[in-house]
Amino acid sequence: MTDKGLTYADAGVDIDAGNTLVERIKPASKRTTRSGVMAGLGGFGALFDLKGAGYKDPILVAATDGVGTKLRIAIDTGHVDGVGIDLVAMCVNDLVCQGAEPLFFLDYFATGKLELDQATRIINGIAKGCELSGCALIGGETAEMPGMYPAGDFDLAGFSVGAMERGTELPWGVVAGDVLLGLASNGVHSNGYSLVRKIVEKSGLGWGDASPFGEGTLGEALLAPTTLYVKGAVAAFSEADTVHALAHITGGGLTENLPRVLPDDLGAEINLDAWDLLPVFKWLAAQGGLEASEMLKTFNCGIGMVAAVSADKVDVAKAAFTAAGHEVFEIGTVAQGAGVRYTGSLA
Repeated sequence: MTDKGLTYADAGVDIDAGNTLVERIKPASKRTTRSGVMAGLGGFGALFDLKGAGYKDPILVAATDGVGTKLRIAIDTGHVDGVGIDLVAMCVNDLVCQGAEPLFFLDYFATGKLELDQATRIINGIAKGCELSGCALIGGETAEMPGMYPAGDFDLAGFSVGAMERGTELPWGVVAGDVLLGLASNGVHSNGYSLVRKIVEKSGLGWGDASPFGEGTLGEALLAPTTLYVKGAVAAFSEADTVHALAHITGGGLTENLPRVLPDDLGAEINLDAWDLLPVFKWLAAQGGLEASEMLKTFNCGIGMVAAVSADKVDVAKAAFTAAGHEVFEIGTVAQGAGVRYTGSLA
């Protein structure tokens, strides 16, 4: 009698589970379909028709990113539904800073053993982020890799492609006197979580304890998904001679991200009194004993996107952002001299 031969499933890879996952997420993917999509999930690649999306002389823009150590909180708490939105936001919020409209998105989900319910929740979150951004989820990869990840762990990466008509890229025409409009964030978003986790450890609180700065548990409060700025940004930069630059305020905060979209001889003068510091940042600063300078180069501090706007088009830009649901603050101006200079205080 011979021994039964090994199978791929014996090695820990369940192809049937992967196929089941694809079937589960097809309805969510279908909800993200937009003009230009030709073929999506199930093939060896995905097709997209730029002319079908309405572009005549397009320039493509690509962005890729992950969620960072925020995933550790999601894994440890089991609250995985929002990290897919984070993944999409980290890519598409960068694309609009180039003046591009996000067109489609692909994800990479890797785990040691595929847990169908967990994976479905995560990828449904990705689809939700795409739907809210007008971006099609047209493909991805689910990698089951036994021995690479501890039980229950997973990793996420994303890739998005956007387009613009030739000659419309951002930044352009930034001058001293441009008004800086700050778009409100809803929390920490997806940067600085290694420091956040260190501060939580120091505080002695657990993820399941009541949040000291908001509703629900501490874990739930810190997992609030990153705000998606796509529709407001596209509406604003579609207005002629209005938006000169957009900066996504991620790792590096206002201090390091704003100079990336300004000419070398120009900087920003920011009035910190123009908005109220969110309770989560007040708590992090207090628990960690963080100086204002450290806060401003680590966290978004309540401003997730900044637009440099022509001084005579401020109302036009504000209307576009507000119509998309964003709270808008006039936080400063572009000025001569490189770097970011602050007045007022974080409070």
